[in-house]
Order: sequence, then structure tokens, then C-alpha cells
Amino acid sequence: MGEVILTMKGIDKSFPGVHALDHVDLEVRKGEVHALMGENGAGKSTLMKVLTGIYSKDSGTITYEGKEVEFTNPREAQAAGIVIVHQELNMMNHLTVAQNIFIGREMMSGKLINDSKMNEEAKKLFRQLNIDIDPTEKMGNLTVGKQQMCEIAKAISHEAKVIVFDEPSAALTEAEIDELFKIIRDLRDKQLGIVYISHRMDEIKVITDRVTVMRDGGYVGTLITKDSTKDDIINMMVGRVIYEDPKTESTVAPDAPVVLKVEHLNAGKMVQDVSFELHKGEILGFSGLMGAGRTETARALFGADPKESGEIYVNGKKVDIKSPMDAVKCGIGYLSEDRKRYGIVVAKSVAENSTMASLENFMSGIFINKKKEAKIAQEYVESLKTKTPGVDQLVVNLSGGNQQKVVIAKWLVRNCDILIFDEPTRGIDVGAKSEIYHLMNELVAEGKSIIMISSEMTEILRMSDRIVVMCEGKKTGEIDISEATQENIMHAATLRN
Repeated sequence: MGEVILTMKGIDKSFPGVHALDHVDLEVRKGEVHALMGENGAGKSTLMKVLTGIYSKDSGTITYEGKEVEFTNPREAQAAGIVIVHQELNMMNHLTVAQNIFIGREMMSGKLINDSKMNEEAKKLFRQLNIDIDPTEKMGNLTVGKQQMCEIAKAISHEAKVIVFDEPSAALTEAEIDELFKIIRDLRDKQLGIVYISHRMDEIKVITDRVTVMRDGGYVGTLITKDSTKDDIINMMVGRVIYEDPKTESTVAPDAPVVLKVEHLNAGKMVQDVSFELHKGEILGFSGLMGAGRTETARALFGADPKESGEIYVNGKKVDIKSPMDAVKCGIGYLSEDRKRYGIVVAKSVAENSTMASLENFMSGIFINKKKEAKIAQEYVESLKTKTPGVDQLVVNLSGGNQQKVVIAKWLVRNCDILIFDEPTRGIDVGAKSEIYHLMNELVAEGKSIIMISSEMTEILRMSDRIVVMCEGKKTGEIDISEATQENIMHAATLRN
């Protein structure tokens, strides 16, 4: 590691009702990958927004390349060489790769945009990064992994000296993560300072040099990665030790009734002849590699996508589910993997989101009974331990883990007996994960039944009573948790029929 390029000292930031940053310190050196970790709501994103001028700090100092600075907007930060590669990619799918990279600072020939010059410059950037992407390709035609690489190329084009990676691997495959790590190591070798925000503990050990941990808006400490254990970091993040041992046997009663039966479900190429049963009080895990058809199966079952054929039975009765409204009437709730698109309305409050699926129960004539709505929302804020200043807070202002709890509250208010959790802990830190696991176990103990789709093998083994494995749209295995191993799940997940 080289000399210090960036120091944030005693950074303080408050919003109405929330002390978001409480005298936080961060030091980044040239030629290092510095992890920034903490539970959802710890203040990581807020700290980076202060750094890049999205928010102004209340107090503290930022020193960059030996000079005290304060950026008033992200463009100023970019011009100085500090760039964020965001978790949620801000790309325009209808434009070419090169047009996306240089958007807002297009290369001109007179009054016309010079696309060929931008294509040439984009090619140079890709050569620098050893990436094979055609600059003339439409952005929407690329995989998420390739789009991420374009976002990195865009950062480099600003002649970046410090790059912040915010959850860069959340939507990437293992192969794409390997490519990402090669690029990050190459940037480190070129003496860039890199801040790496992630909840994936295994990645932190592989790619980072030092780790700074935040908790509840405050600075906890900085560790040298190679000298620290996973438990050291988790303990600093949550202030407690979290144990996540695999489940060794099913907790479902042998005579538990079947609450959901799916027979020969077909819905396009990604759902082919899928059959399974879900018992009362069971967590049925759905495992498989990306593109296996797990989410597509859930969406067809829930009526979000049309099914071509197949039969669905709820509590022994055949049902005709053509829309999500039909599914909800049958007592089925669905927590989508993309909570911001399908789970919540971020511009509405915690209370409004919590009652959204059962609004008819909160009407007084043609008006919504706001008092009743607030009361029930507050009950679920308390029972789910949702971190929010109040039920009137807009959901957009909550962390990812707390947004997920609001989605869960929505279906609990509706009192659904069958819940589909699609990637329930994606982008959520270990502390919030542990709370959601605890909540899921409580729900099945009360007699609810859960289908859990997860790409995390440890999560599947930790939570499931039985595991359905899919590959390329087909069910390729069904394993009781007592016999489940990573090896036999992976074998079934790569078993192409």
C-alpha cells in the first residue's frame, strides 16, 4: 500500500429524526482495496454520498491528495477523480455502450456528436481493462456483468484516482465476479485507491487489504484483512456473535398437511413440467444456478406471468390463478427478488406500504382510516425491529434490509398463509439476515408455509426443511435437508435433462 490519498475525519451528518453519521473516520491509501462494512443502516452509503457531494456534511474534514476539499455535487467529485460504481446500474439501455460511457460529456465534431471517436476511446478503455466488449453494442443487450464492466470503464474515463464500488457483485455470476476481481486487482496495481462496499464476507477476505467497520452511524474500527477472522468482522459489525449452522433435520411434522400442490406447471422455456408440494409449517428451499427458472416458477405460480398449463391446489382445492390478485385471495404472498420494482412503493410511507395489500380492511367509506393504518404499521415496525424514525417515514429513506422488512410486513398484515420469499436477504448484511432468518422460523412455527428461493448455498442449507433443485427450467432434484450437501445440490443444479 502506498501513501494516504483520502482521509475523512470526524464526519457528522443528521437528517430530521436520524443521526446518520456520528464522527466517522475513513482512510484510503493508494494501491489498496479498502472494505467498508456495516449492517444495513450503518451509514456506509451516507458516508459515500457525503464524500461525493450528494449530501453536505454537518462537521468533520475531507482531505484528498493532501488538500482539504468539499464537493458540492458528484460532477465536482468526478472531475477531481473520485467516482462511485453504483450497485443499481444507471445505464440507458437504448443507447450504445460508448454513448453510455460518455453521456453528458459527448465528443463533438462541430455541432454533431462524433460517435466514431467515442467508440475509439471506449475501445482504448476496454483494452486498458482487458475487457472484450463492442462499444457499438446496445447497452440493453449486455449481461448485468458486462454492464458492470462498462460502469467501471466509465469511472476510469474520468481519470479516477479513487473508485468506490458499492455492492458490485450483488447481481453477478461466479465467473463474472472472478473477472471483476481481476480488474480490481489491476486497478490496485496501478495505484488507485479503492473503497469496496459489500455484505459478502468471503469476498472481503479474498479481495481487500483493510476493513473499516461502521455501526449505527458510528466508526467502530479498522482491521488488516489478512490478520482478521470472519467472526472478528461480524462481531464488530453487529456487536454480537451470529451463528449460522446448517439445519440437520426437518422441523416439519411427519403428518403436516399439504397446503400447496403444483402439478406439471409450464410457462415458457424457463418453467417446464415443474411439480412440487409444500407442507404446513415448512420452509421449502428452491436452489439452482442463475437462469435455472426458480423466479419464473414463482412468478407463474403467483400469476405475475401467464402459465401455459399445469394445476395448482391450495389446501386440497384446485384454484385458477391468473393474476397476483387471484393469488392473494388464495392466501399467497410474494416477496420479489427486486423489491424496489415489485415489492414497495419507495415514494410512499412505511404505513402506506404496510397496508397496501389489504387496503380494503383500512377503509372508512371512501377514505383510508389513517389512524388504524398507523397503529397496525407501528405494531409490525416493533415486531420486525424495523429501523425507522416513524411509520410516516418514506420507504426510500430506509436501508435495504429495513425496506425488506416493510415488504414482509405488507404480507403479514394481509395474513397470507403461504409466503414466497425470492432472494429474501440479497443485499442485506449479516445482522439483518439473522433477523430475517429468525422471523422466517417464527412464521413457520406459527403454521405459515414458506417457499424460499436463494442463490446462497449457506442460506439454503441453513433454512430449508426440503430443497427443490432446478436447472434450465426443469426440476432436477428434491432433497430432504437431512441428506443435503453442497455437493449433491450442485450436482442436481448442473444436471441438464
